[in-house]
Amino acid sequence: MTDTTTAPTTQTIPELQLDGVSKTYGTNLAVRSITADIPAHKISVMVGPSGCGKSTLLRIISGLDQPTDGSVSFEGKTVTGVPEGLAMVFQDYSRSLYPWMRVDKNVAFPLSKVPKAERERRVAEALEAVGLKDRTHLYPWQMSGGMQQRVAIARALASQPKLLVMDEPYASVDAQTRADLEDLLLRIQRELGITVLVVTHDIDESVYLADHIIVLSTPPSIVAETIDVDLPHPRDQVTTKADPRFVEIRGHVASLLRHKELQTGEDRP
Repeated sequence: MTDTTTAPTTQTIPELQLDGVSKTYGTNLAVRSITADIPAHKISVMVGPSGCGKSTLLRIISGLDQPTDGSVSFEGKTVTGVPEGLAMVFQDYSRSLYPWMRVDKNVAFPLSKVPKAERERRVAEALEAVGLKDRTHLYPWQMSGGMQQRVAIARALASQPKLLVMDEPYASVDAQTRADLEDLLLRIQRELGITVLVVTHDIDESVYLADHIIVLSTPPSIVAETIDVDLPHPRDQVTTKADPRFVEIRGHVASLLRHKELQTGEDRP
């Protein structure tokens, strides 16, 4: 097999940098010395087994928690609180949307300080981007799970983020809806050129979406490997996943996650 690992490019300035990030809860070491770059204007995917500390890292990246050691920087500035220019999409859309608000009001909610005309323009553009421009009058409870997650994505886009962080965004939907939402993300990222970080435990999803994969071990988590995914764009669910290169990279990621030393979070030789 050819080596899928490449050295960080000097031509792309990282939007987000993790430098030796560790987090301890009492005597429990959750993540250990995580160093990684999230390149600008790309989709990066952080993949690892359940319980590997992905959510811990997301809280630190988003400024909701602080590392015990190390640091996170966004656009060259150390993250000490929620950075301006960062938006998040969570796994459980039912908790992130307000059921008593119509779709347009849900999307507009974080924009209360934005002038009305600008707010309405942003909401309309975000809903059009996710294919819901004709559903503004609906309430979340009148929509399918996939449509609700589209609303959550639209709300994140309406804030015009430089970095979109997604925490297991498709784990709560069925397989076909997951595929549709994956393709939606690829299209939006290509059209808007924003930086995206997706956290998942799904290997196929990580390879299909990513320009750049960060593979984590089980706790205390370390970075097993970073992989630049050289699959061509645009991608589609049939052709891309039948590509021998997709199969090769998928197999490599799977082998990393099953590596005995990485399953115990031990250092690799």
